Amino acid sequence: MQNLYSDAIASLKSGGVILYPSDTIWGLGCDARMDASIEKLFAIKNRPENKGLILLISKIQQLNEYVEQVPEIAWDLVEFAEDPLTVIYPKGKNVSPYLLGPEGSIAIRLLKDEFCKGLVYRFQRGIVSTSANLSGEPSPNGFDDVSDQIKEQVDLILQNPSPKAKTQNKASKIVKLGIGGEYTLIRA
Repeated sequence: MQNLYSDAIASLKSGGVILYPSDTIWGLGCDARMDASIEKLFAIKNRPENKGLILLISKIQQLNEYVEQVPEIAWDLVEFAEDPLTVIYPKGKNVSPYLLGPEGSIAIRLLKDEFCKGLVYRFQRGIVSTSANLSGEPSPNGFDDVSDQIKEQVDLILQNPSPKAKTQNKASKIVKLGIGGEYTLIRA
């Protein structure tokens, strides 16, 4: 499986944008610290730069690397979530400003899907994730739903070789947390 990821990791490290099956739907990903990569991702999607992006992490300890102060409730919420859950934290750090909301917030999802988790783990830092669709079009549930325009513009297409592999076919739930543990459900 290591060889499967090596081209994707090389592409990410060189500033590329990849197309891959995330733990939810087909996504576009790039290095979360490279402004130029994120700008390229926005151009591929034909998406305004002020629309939010998600950071994918492979282990819960990475929250400390990307969040100024992790609210206490977040540790259990993230670790024990059964379905993919994106949490918006009050203050992000160590990423491109493109990943931060207007008030400095950051949206992060801890991966549980082994294929996607393996990619992020081997990359050794979080990656940007957004749906692999042109802005305003429906999110792709399967590879065949991804537009040819997107497939032609990405630097690499990463497919899960497992015959049993399939995405969840719906976006993650989103919860916004405050420093004191208060929360708001953004998307169920």
